[in-house]
Amino acid sequence: MSRPVRWGVLSTALINDKVLAGAAQSPEVEVFAVASRDGDRARAYADAKGIERSYGSYEALLADPDVEAVYVPLPNSLHHPWTLTALAAGKHVLCEKPYSRRPAEVAEGFAAAREAGLVLSEAFMWRYNPQTRAVAGLVRDGAIGDLRLVVASFSWPCPLDGDIRTRPDLDGGSLMDVGCYCVSAARLLAGEPVSVTAQSTAGPHGVDAHLAATLRFADGAVAHVDSAFHVPDRSHLEVVGTTGTIRVRDPWHCADPGVTLTGPDGVARDVPVETVSSYRLELEEMNKAIRGEPNVLLGEADALGQARTIEALYRAADEGVVVTL
Repeated sequence: MSRPVRWGVLSTALINDKVLAGAAQSPEVEVFAVASRDGDRARAYADAKGIERSYGSYEALLADPDVEAVYVPLPNSLHHPWTLTALAAGKHVLCEKPYSRRPAEVAEGFAAAREAGLVLSEAFMWRYNPQTRAVAGLVRDGAIGDLRLVVASFSWPCPLDGDIRTRPDLDGGSLMDVGCYCVSAARLLAGEPVSVTAQSTAGPHGVDAHLAATLRFADGAVAHVDSAFHVPDRSHLEVVGTTGTIRVRDPWHCADPGVTLTGPDGVARDVPVETVSSYRLELEEMNKAIRGEPNVLLGEADALGQARTIEALYRAADEGVVVTL
């Protein structure tokens, strides 16, 4: 890298703490500016986090010519409009997951990025972690035979009242918040689903508080995914093949990595995995793309596949039907 990429952050969202911690570990990343709808809040946040510039509106940050790229951690329904606004201002964009539950918005966002010659990526940080790459490599290399089943769960005790994740107008819901990781895992390991079914239970504000779904793939593999609010923390990923299994201890946060492979001999073995910040790796890969270097950035095809699957799962749950993709 010739010089660090100067980043701006739209909002003072709690997720920023993890992103800033990852950025602080990398000489390739400089978090240069932060914006809030309240100027005093932005200044206090910048002072507390050691950020050079602060702005009392998102538009003011986007007008700063020294900011090269922006991270968008806003509520789900604001991802697309503010990504388009940032791209129009000439900024590269890392948009928090999921970019959208609407494939048409994903296509529009990436088309705008292409037209402007800018980089856009969906921030599924877990995909960059060595643990994730190890699991995908084991499956790809046939360590468990032919893939037959993926079981993925993610839940946490999010309050069902007063949290932005439970607001329909902000595209809340357990699938959008945490279940999207499970969908991402199934797609990473098995490809794009050909059909889905789903059942969900609505919380007091109408979004899915609990959701369980089945995804079917062209080669006959099946995935079960479930997500939930207002229940204990659960993070589970199990991958089953014709001759073995893979179990992952901390699949989504990757803070306590652990991969156990049971092969054809029935013996369980731990697979060595490096502990490293997924957020640092995500930002560094984004920086490579911004500087025009080879990268393994998550791009349009993956974001579109994610949105199409989420859209199909919501339709399946709402209508009680099998949805073909």
